Formats: sequence, C-alpha cells, structure tokens
Amino acid sequence: MKYGGVALIALMTASCASVNQELLEAQLPEAPAAWTADDSVGATPTGDWVTAFNDPMLRSLISEAMENNNNLLAAAANLDQARAGAGISRAAMLPTVGANFNAQRSAIVTDPTTAAQAGGGTTTSSNRLYINNFSLGGSLSWELDIWGRLTDETRASYRDARAAQGDLYGAQLSIAARVAQSWFALIEARQQRELADRDTEARERNLRVTERRYDRGVSSSLDVRLSRSALGSSQANLALRQRLELEASRALEVLLGRYPGAELEAAEALPVLPALAGAGAPGDILARRPDLVAAEARMEAAGLRSRAARKQFLPQLTLSSRAGTSGPDFADLTDPQRLAGNMAAGLFQPLFQGGRLIANSKRARAAAESALFDYVQTTLTAYQEAENAIAAETLLAAREDALRLAYEEAAAAEDLTERRYSSGAATIFNLLDAQTRRISSESQYIQAQQQRVSNRVQLYLAIGGDFLTQEKLAALAVDAGE
Repeated sequence: MKYGGVALIALMTASCASVNQELLEAQLPEAPAAWTADDSVGATPTGDWVTAFNDPMLRSLISEAMENNNNLLAAAANLDQARAGAGISRAAMLPTVGANFNAQRSAIVTDPTTAAQAGGGTTTSSNRLYINNFSLGGSLSWELDIWGRLTDETRASYRDARAAQGDLYGAQLSIAARVAQSWFALIEARQQRELADRDTEARERNLRVTERRYDRGVSSSLDVRLSRSALGSSQANLALRQRLELEASRALEVLLGRYPGAELEAAEALPVLPALAGAGAPGDILARRPDLVAAEARMEAAGLRSRAARKQFLPQLTLSSRAGTSGPDFADLTDPQRLAGNMAAGLFQPLFQGGRLIANSKRARAAAESALFDYVQTTLTAYQEAENAIAAETLLAAREDALRLAYEEAAAAEDLTERRYSSGAATIFNLLDAQTRRISSESQYIQAQQQRVSNRVQLYLAIGGDFLTQEKLAALAVDAGE
C-alpha cells in the first residue's frame, strides 16, 4: 500500500489538464494577426467556394464524388467505428447486469430389484420418478469510478469519434478539391491537345508551301527537310497531348468512382476567376480546418489516456450482487421466500505486476507527447499551405498577365513572319522560329491559367473553406420553403 499512497499523492498534485499546455505553447508559435504573404486579404470567406467558379458541371462532379468515392465511404465507416467505440467505453461506467435460467428434468428408478431382473435395461414408467427443477439467477457488477479513470477513458473515446468526424469532413474537402483540380487539369489537357492539333495543321501547311516553292526552284531542299522535321516534332507533341488528355480523364473518373474509360469530356475553357473575397486570419483556421480539429481531438484523447494510465495505480472499488431462486415448479421462481441474494464490495489495489503499470503509464505519456507534436506540426503545415496559396494568388496572376502578353505578341509576330515568308522576305528559319515561339508561349499561357485556378482551390482548402453539393442545396431549398 505504500507505493499506492505515493502514486495517489503524485496524482493529486499533477495538473488537471489532459494536455501539457506548457509544452504546447513552447512548440507552437503564436499566429500573427494577418497573413504575412498578403495582409490585405479581408475577412474569412463564407458560403460555397464552388460557386466562385460558376461551373454547374463542376458541382455535379463533386456531388457524384461525395456519393461514390471509396475513400469517403471508408472514412464514413471509420466514423461509425469510432462512435461505436465511444459507446463501448461509456458502457464501462455503467453496471453490468446478467441473468440465467435453467430447466432440468431428472428420472429416478423407484424399484431397483425389478430393474436388475430386467438385466439393467429399460424400465417402465411405473418404476420411475420424474423430478423437475427450475432455477433463475441474476448478477450485477459495477466498478465505481471514484478516481475518474473510466471517465477519462470514455472522454478519450469520444475525442476519437470527434477526430474521425474531422477526418471524414477533411476527406470530403480534400476529395472536392481534388475533383475540382482534376476537372481543371482535364480542361487544360483538352486545350493543350487542341493547341497541338492546330500546330500540326500549321506545320502541314508550311510543308505544302515549302514543297511548292521547292518545285518552282524558290526554296532549297534544306527548307523542305526543316519543314518535315518541324512537322514530325509537332506530330510527336500531339501524340503526347492526346495521351495526357486521356490520363486526365481517367484520373477524374476514378475520383468519381467510375470505371476509368476516358469517356469524360472536358469543358472548352477554364473559368474566369473573381476577386478573392478574403482568407481570414491565421488563427481562424484552427477551428475551420478539419484536419486541425482532428489532430487536436487526438491530442486531447492521448492526454486523457495518459491520465487514465496513471490512475491505474489507484485502488479500484467494485460492487457486485447475486440473486437466485429455484424449485420443482415454475411458479416457485416468483416466490419471494425462495429468493436468495447477496451483495459484496471489493477493493482492489495493485501491488506488483512486473512493471506492467509503470510501462503502460510511460507508453501513454509518450503517446500523448507524440500526439501533441503531431498537432503542432499539422498546424505549422497548415499555416505554410495557406501562406503559400495566398502568396501564389498574386504571383500567379502576374505570371498569367505576362504570359498573355507574350502569347499575343508571339501570335502577331507569327502572322507577320508567315506573310513575309510567302513574299520571300523571310527565311524558313524565321518562320519556324516564330511558330515555335507562338506555340510555346500559348502553351505556357494555358498552363498559367490552370495553375491559377487550381491554386484558388488550394487556397480554399488551406483555409478550411466550405462547399455545397447538389444534395445540400436541395436540403437548403426545402428548409427555405422553396
């Protein structure tokens, strides 16, 4: 009992909080009042971020993914499992009640002599006495949670359920963002393939013009060979773009739970982005991002289990009760005079278990520290993702504008060079260089548009933005009485 008394004193002098606040404050830097990447962004955007893209097809695809994506279905099953586990933990705080019923019928031979003369075989019913016996019993067992150990374990299980719920919502946000980004990637792949189609057609026209000029003796065989080489490069690039478009379609179909048959057709153009409404303050994402909510819940659960493990050193008080009755008639089971019962209370104090309790306490404490460090790292990563996305919002817009200018000038230069080549004022080198420059600048411009749109999705995901599916919109319409 000496060791138990020391453990009790140590427990009572320990902090009541399940999380080591001093360690948490030491590891987690204080968030600034505004984002360092851009302190001009306004309040946290509310509502549906999918609406900002003004794309009904995108909303339909996200709704389909919410119903059929296997990762979401697995996350929902994990949530059910965690909730059931919380119910099991809570049941440990309640009494355990059991009951048993037994019915027995015995036969006694009343004339052994007759039975012996019959060779020990069967006896007639007149030589037997039948005795019935019915018994009914019940038991009750209840561990009193005098130190709060069972309460800590139950609360930890409910924190697990909260973490699983955060995981589910986080998976929904992630899948919605991945569907949006995959949809925009498919649109870009289509535009790049169409660009490669136009490039191939232009190279074919060049070759026809060069061959006619060669037949008239205006161009040399070098011009023909260079035109053929440029056409071959364009055809190779077209094959690449066709493959990438098919792969982009299949990647999106898998997210939707469809067979990857590359049958999904992209829209013709990427959406035009509206101005960013706002991104809130860095501290807002602690309550908005589901992965941070889940990590915080796991940190708290680990702290509660660490506290419960320390309480294993304390005595455990258990109440138990048994009652039973029996008789030859079924009616005897309800006779109060035949009812017999007893009640007992047991006090269990662990003395020596080979170091199991000490090791279990150390392991739980280490798990609590690990969960705390995981939470801190998840928070820092969330800040990093948001800062990067906010900074990229401005930089990608500037890059898109610059590439638009480069593309427009390259297209004008190509048109001018083609006219000069037809009149003999430019060489085949000038024409091929102008066409290559225009193709490259247009391809980069398309890619910049897609990167900016995808970054906007990443920004909404980084700050924990919400979204609405078609099912949610229908439910809101019903609530509004529409």
